[in-house]
Amino acid sequence: MDRPSAPPRSATSYRYLTLVTGLFVTALIVSNIITAKIVSFGGVILSAAIVIFPLSYIFGDILTEVYGYARSRQIIWIGFLCNALAVLAMQAGAWLPAADFWDGQAAYERILGYAPRLLLASLVAYLCGEFVNSFVLAKLKIVTRGKWLWSRTISSTILGQGMDTVIFTLIAFTGVLTADAMISITVTEWILKCLYEIIATPVTYAVVNFLKRTEREDYYDYQTDFNPFKILAEAK
Repeated sequence: MDRPSAPPRSATSYRYLTLVTGLFVTALIVSNIITAKIVSFGGVILSAAIVIFPLSYIFGDILTEVYGYARSRQIIWIGFLCNALAVLAMQAGAWLPAADFWDGQAAYERILGYAPRLLLASLVAYLCGEFVNSFVLAKLKIVTRGKWLWSRTISSTILGQGMDTVIFTLIAFTGVLTADAMISITVTEWILKCLYEIIATPVTYAVVNFLKRTEREDYYDYQTDFNPFKILAEAK
């Protein structure tokens, strides 16, 4: 029989929620900055963001597992707004007139400038992927009755990262790359991001157990409204 779960406590009653939120948002913003560098591993071409972007899904898993979907939903939207603000600020910096003696304008625009299509792809993919990740984990926690954390984190990441990667590739590269190239990029990045999650599973376990113990919280979303746009839900 499903047991009811009390609504999440006020954010101010948690000791580490602000820290986890800050790390989550930082991972998002930094990944958008370093994504301009293209790297090669054994002939596999990837964005440098691969080193940190998957952390956002790990933090998303931790937030949903410990604090529940409603709190995670708020933080996903906070991440979206912070990311958008960072992009606008960097774009504004590119538009400002450069000093006569400064010769870094072209480099600044190349690294920190954003093509509108890539920006749209990034923001839409982020929202869809993160919400799928959080929803799947919250539902699986009920199905598994809180057991087998690894099954929830890996399953939610497979679906969330898959959604993120497919949407980004479709929006960013349709009409630019061939279908074969898009499939290759999507599959490669999806597999690597999921492997990242699997390798980090022991760390995820350690952090989740620490937070559940210190925060005295282990939220189950039995009565949660999963509407991703209800951003003020249970914000007390």
